[in-house]
Amino acid sequence: MKKFILGLFAMLILTTPCFSWDVKTEAELQQRMNQVGFNILNSNRIEHRMIFMVINRVYTRDRWADVSSVNRTVWLKPTVLPYIDSDDELAGLLAHQISHGVDTYNGVLRGYISILNYWVAPNKYDLLADKRAVDYMVNAGYNPLGYIVILNKIMQQYRYDAFSNHTLITRRMMKIYEYIYTKYPSILVDNEYKDNVYYQNFLLISRNNRMLLKEHLKNGKVKNINYHY
Repeated sequence: MKKFILGLFAMLILTTPCFSWDVKTEAELQQRMNQVGFNILNSNRIEHRMIFMVINRVYTRDRWADVSSVNRTVWLKPTVLPYIDSDDELAGLLAHQISHGVDTYNGVLRGYISILNYWVAPNKYDLLADKRAVDYMVNAGYNPLGYIVILNKIMQQYRYDAFSNHTLITRRMMKIYEYIYTKYPSILVDNEYKDNVYYQNFLLISRNNRMLLKEHLKNGKVKNINYHY
């Protein structure tokens, strides 16, 4: 009986995520956003000014986060707070929006109409922002697997993306994983998220797609993999 109890306790430790994040209030979230956001900007030598705010916006392109193309404010909805368990996860959300913010500085009228690119081809610019987010996170000392984890917790899963302007989240997470797998393989070797329950769930639902990725790499093909639903 004693061995059974010890074994059960060990299993619970391995399958329970570590909730070490100490941010509990909107004010604390605002402070941590400032710290993480400016760390990403400075570590990546991003010479474009942005600020970070917790704002309960009604209209948004994204459900949880966005960046204003008018005043370059990266914001999060306070409702996302219960879903974040680490600075890595927060950094993933902010880094993606910082990438969109960088784009607002490019183009005519000081980038004022650059947001049209996102409206015309959101899939393209979202996937580009995801790759940049991984780079931004690595350069700033955050683990990009945390980005996959937070997306797995907050993004809804629809049936199709053939007639949608957004990529299915299962495919989008695989694109992020593919980018980490090919550019930062050491992160997967020394994987501090291996026992995280949300990352384990991603590995479960992406098993066939990860096999597909390995097969493509084995055959020397990486670009434009048509991942499964």
